[in-house]
Amino acid sequence: MTLSIAITYAALLALTALALLYSRWPAWLKGLLVAGVTVLYFHGAAVLQAVWGLPADEALPPRFILLAAVIDEPSASHPGALYVWVNRIEDGKPALEPRAYKLPYAKDLHALLNEGMKKARQGVSQLGTSEPKAGRKGLAWLRPGRDEQNVKIRDLPKPQLPEK
Repeated sequence: MTLSIAITYAALLALTALALLYSRWPAWLKGLLVAGVTVLYFHGAAVLQAVWGLPADEALPPRFILLAAVIDEPSASHPGALYVWVNRIEDGKPALEPRAYKLPYAKDLHALLNEGMKKARQGVSQLGTSEPKAGRKGLAWLRPGRDEQNVKIRDLPKPQLPEK
């Protein structure tokens, strides 16, 4: 699949080069063509990241079940990261497909994830919530959402069975 996408993009790039070199289009139209192909390239790269299964750089879902966590502690050469694998909760039920997320390293979140994973290994499912941090105003698409969220993890309540 990746090879076919790369071949398709190479063909589009070749057609664009032919249009730029051999057409009698006005300069503004050629500039629009170059801008369109450039935007398409970056959009395609973002789509491929999701297809390949790389961790998402977006905010955690509002409610989720914690499945796994990997801690990459910071060092002098890199800032570190927290990788979590969660199941989004939709309409009171866990989603069918889990998703991986990459979060910036934070010491308090590191401790919270460690504690949650210890309980998960003991068989206690962990329910997580995330909400945007309050305080900063403005357009949401101008702010990176993954850096501005409060994450809480607690034990998943045991279901109550009806009486007989």
